Amino acid sequence: MNYTIKQVAEKMGVTVPTLRYYDKEGLLPFVDKKPNGTRVFKDADFEVLNIITCMKNSGMPIKNIKKFMDLCGEGDSTLKERLEIFLERKEVVQKQMEELNKVMETINYKIWYYETAIEAGTEVVHKQNKEHE
Repeated sequence: MNYTIKQVAEKMGVTVPTLRYYDKEGLLPFVDKKPNGTRVFKDADFEVLNIITCMKNSGMPIKNIKKFMDLCGEGDSTLKERLEIFLERKEVVQKQMEELNKVMETINYKIWYYETAIEAGTEVVHKQNKEHE
């Protein structure tokens, strides 16, 4: 089945300008174009678009995603390099997750803090607890 850029944008949860930007930056060399320049996406294109979206969501810069796409185009001789890219991404995302877990701990603490203070009718309850420690 063929899809328009608008249909792909809706399905992927991105904007049409984002897809056009990806194309302009050379991330979508696999997308067919009609003689008038209209992009024609196929079902198989979604797998690659998902990888691009994953990389982008992990914080990878467009130039690095482009490098990855270029390596894909070079074939099996670049398999090791492509693996290395994902191993590096994994490390980055793991660090992001650790940082977000710390953020979540603080948020959960503050939720507890305010729920407890509201239940007691005052924040003094926390100051009293600290005095007894």
